[in-house]
Amino acid sequence: MDEDLRAWIGRSEAVQDTITAAPVVALTATLDHPAAAVAPGTPLPPLWHWLYFLPMHRQSEIGPDGHAKRGGFLPPVPLPRRMWAGSQFEFRSPVRVGDAVERRSTIADVTVKDGRTGRLVFVKVRHQLHRIGDGTAAAAHSSDPAIVEFHDIVYREAKKPTDVEPPPQAAPTGAAWQREIVPDDVLLFRYSALTFNGHRIHYDRKYVTEVEGYPGLIVHGPLIATLLMDLLRRNLPEAEVATFRFKAVRPTFDLHPFKVNGQRNGNEVKLWVQDHEGWLTMDAVATLR
Repeated sequence: MDEDLRAWIGRSEAVQDTITAAPVVALTATLDHPAAAVAPGTPLPPLWHWLYFLPMHRQSEIGPDGHAKRGGFLPPVPLPRRMWAGSQFEFRSPVRVGDAVERRSTIADVTVKDGRTGRLVFVKVRHQLHRIGDGTAAAAHSSDPAIVEFHDIVYREAKKPTDVEPPPQAAPTGAAWQREIVPDDVLLFRYSALTFNGHRIHYDRKYVTEVEGYPGLIVHGPLIATLLMDLLRRNLPEAEVATFRFKAVRPTFDLHPFKVNGQRNGNEVKLWVQDHEGWLTMDAVATLR
């Protein structure tokens, strides 16, 4: 399996989209901000580019977990559980409402490992987001990407009764900013709809508990990362983010509220998420210009 999957390294694809206002208005409401006009030229907040380049797979191409069937651009990993493990970003220049954009994606690495719960496959994808027009002109603005993103995906074997999960880590203390989030069904549904994400672990309680063996619906990793960046924006509204990275430490479920936390130290902002028991579920760092 190892060499067959590593043959996908270097595979690439390019897709184009236009940064329209409606998704920005919808996510603004989902994150509970007051309604505001979104004029052409409005810059996207960090991570809101995830509202675009949505996976428009035909219904007949969807697999049993709600994702597209394995193969195509991503390697056909023969493991049933798939999670967004983390990402790293460089925000080099603004992407604005009205821009025509292109995302160029490449499989950067595929690694197969044996963990305490069985076989693991890690896939790293590099995305480069380029502005190719301003909504009125087709000429390219620059060959340099506006955003560079590395996306880490982990595939795991089906959960077994004998699996031993890693011990939890205590979340840091001393947050300067903190906000409690209630991950109800509506929040999870709205984010799935906004990102056209059919992954059943986020909305199908019967599937996620009986097939994948989790205790409840899983809160989207990208949603949690977006909530961390939203916490930064609420407390440092004039700040410009240069880089950001996050790592999912353990799943966050919809069964209890969780807290997003932040602490600034110079140009570095430490961000993290803790569950209702005080365990760390996501760890992140942003750097400011």
